[in-house]
Amino acid sequence: MPTSRGISCLLALGVLGLTACSYTDDAQPKSGNYLATQPDSGPAGGEIEDRISPSDTHLPALARLHTTLLAALHSAAADAQKSGVALYVTSGWRSAAFQQRLWDDAVVKYGSASVAAQWVHPPNLSKHVSGQAVDIGPTNADDWLIQHGSDYGLCQTYANEMWHFELATTPGGECPLQLSNPSDVRAEG
Repeated sequence: MPTSRGISCLLALGVLGLTACSYTDDAQPKSGNYLATQPDSGPAGGEIEDRISPSDTHLPALARLHTTLLAALHSAAADAQKSGVALYVTSGWRSAAFQQRLWDDAVVKYGSASVAAQWVHPPNLSKHVSGQAVDIGPTNADDWLIQHGSDYGLCQTYANEMWHFELATTPGGECPLQLSNPSDVRAEG
């Protein structure tokens, strides 16, 4: 039969476990999160120093994108090039560790999780982590893709991120209305 001391210890462990698993706006993650030092950080974790060509498929940032997204990206980049527009990838697939570091840095920068969520998702919500999103640059390439992206199924999904594209329609289809930022939730209807 458990003693009262044993029950107290179990309750204390349970409270510690719940506290460790919860996250609130008051929590202030520190830059340099331990996940950033894991093996899947850096280029292996999808980090791009500046920009890469859509043909750099040997790099994890592109190699780990969803195959349909990568094919649409290649088609769009080839047609953009024919129009005189050089399209580059500034971010593609990201490891959970890399995304966690971006999230932690945003919470510190903006002072709260709710404001940070207007610019970046935690790993469990990020389409980059699942290989279903790509960031494009420079600005003239973003403009070109905003105008022509639906021809390939590529859509700018957030109004405050002109560089962020996802496969959000069928090629030649109509893009859904943009969310104002990543913290908005699309109404299912």
